[in-house]
Amino acid sequence: MQSMFRKVILASAVGIAATLAANTAMAASRVYVPFNFTVAGKTLPSGSYNVVHEPTSGFVTLETLNSSQSFTWVLNPGRPGPYEKKVALRFDSRDNTHVLESIQFGPMVTARLDKISKSNASERDLRGQ
Repeated sequence: MQSMFRKVILASAVGIAATLAANTAMAASRVYVPFNFTVAGKTLPSGSYNVVHEPTSGFVTLETLNSSQSFTWVLNPGRPGPYEKKVALRFDSRDNTHVLESIQFGPMVTARLDKISKSNASERDLRGQ
């Protein structure tokens, strides 16, 4: 009897753990940035980066592949349209540098990150692979 009770408790615990894992699944996409760029006052090298979105929280994180550096922002609703699979980093080019302007993850987008008017910058888009 005690053995059966343990099996029922163990099976319930496994089921709950599987449900929690499924509910907290994060969506991630890898993007390649072919130039050095600045984000939040820090210069990052060219290379591959992960863009991670946890749907339940409404946040997006840009992280280096080794996760030694990461930056997180709130996502806001973007323009309606067929953006379900789109991941894009938008940059401003000024003074021979690139500054991260915004991140789009599906139909959601961050607010403007670099706080400069569009009239003073040319834009460059990089899409996830």
